[in-house]
Amino acid sequence: MKTKDLIAEAISLPVEERAVVVESILNSLNPPDPVVDKKWVSVAKQRLSELNSSSVEAVPGDEVFNRIWDRLST
Repeated sequence: MKTKDLIAEAISLPVEERAVVVESILNSLNPPDPVVDKKWVSVAKQRLSELNSSSVEAVPGDEVFNRIWDRLST
């Protein structure tokens, strides 16, 4: 089967099944690592705690990306 045929077949699947295919392919490229996942959970909990306690201020995503683009364009 050619790649374009495989893609066409995958696109014809219902959205839930396409999501499973995409996740499976991505996992084959970058397999999950339980140690790394635990660290990310820890970081996420800490950041949520900081937001909830108002010790940090949330920055809208658009502003973050604008700052990045500004840095890259100089």
